Amino acid sequence: MTVSQDVLAERFAQHRSHLIGVAYRLTSTLSDAEDAVQEAWLRLSGLDERKRAGIRELRAWLTTVVGRICLDRLRSATAQREQYVGPWLPEPIVTPYGTPASDDPLDTVVREDEVRMAAMVVLDRLTPEQRVAFVLHDAFSVPFAEIGEILGCPEATARQHASRGRRAAAHADPPPRVALDEQRVVVEQLLAAIIGGDVDTVVRLLHPDAVLIGDSDGKARTARRLVVGADKITRFLFGLVRAYGQHRIIAGDLVLVNGDLGLAIPDVPAEDGYLEISRRVEAFAVRDGRVTAIYDVVNPDKLTRLAF
Repeated sequence: MTVSQDVLAERFAQHRSHLIGVAYRLTSTLSDAEDAVQEAWLRLSGLDERKRAGIRELRAWLTTVVGRICLDRLRSATAQREQYVGPWLPEPIVTPYGTPASDDPLDTVVREDEVRMAAMVVLDRLTPEQRVAFVLHDAFSVPFAEIGEILGCPEATARQHASRGRRAAAHADPPPRVALDEQRVVVEQLLAAIIGGDVDTVVRLLHPDAVLIGDSDGKARTARRLVVGADKITRFLFGLVRAYGQHRIIAGDLVLVNGDLGLAIPDVPAEDGYLEISRRVEAFAVRDGRVTAIYDVVNPDKLTRLAF
């Protein structure tokens, strides 16, 4: 039976949110994720009727195709990131805070615990092969035989790649997502303490091993290296207060960043001896009532989708 392009497009659309989620977990960038999904559609629509009829389960077939496309992008990105200035963070998925969830693909993607920023940062430390094997098998149940075909290696080697990725993720122990109400209490207490100059409270609200990561690629001001430890982060934050003004450094709106609480801060011009502030997205990771990580994404190339 011949399937029209319109019917095929409808079937593909049913899997679009899933595929965006797969591709984003594999590449950490929305543009690459959307390009991979579009390329998967082109490959599907370009098949002849005999090859389409041979697809037993469309979702699984598309997942495998997207995995193969993303592997190529990951391998290219690995070389490109060697030239990146400072730390590299995933492109944030920013959605409204305090509004009902919608059927928008990005709203659907960020509901998954595995796309929180803390988990994505761990994935970025894996080799392309480890990441593809680990994500496709553990998150999407792709058989190792198929993963081996994607990677161009034996099934046993694909298992090894996934195992190494799994161990790395377990060792990193990214904090699980906690309820948004709990996140808001902790984050608002931290922001209030910064504004109020309460050093002791800031230290108390930061985990002793907390980390602050700034991503700018040298195109805007942020931390050029990781800031690790509650004391060092506190000194860094109050240095920002002196440079930018306490009433200005949090002049933004609460948003969800990869499903967790964050801030969207617009450009703030220089004034009264204070430096200008570049637009940015800040995300927080919370565990046991304390902030374990602050992610400061200020690279303008990663904020092009945001209207603020």
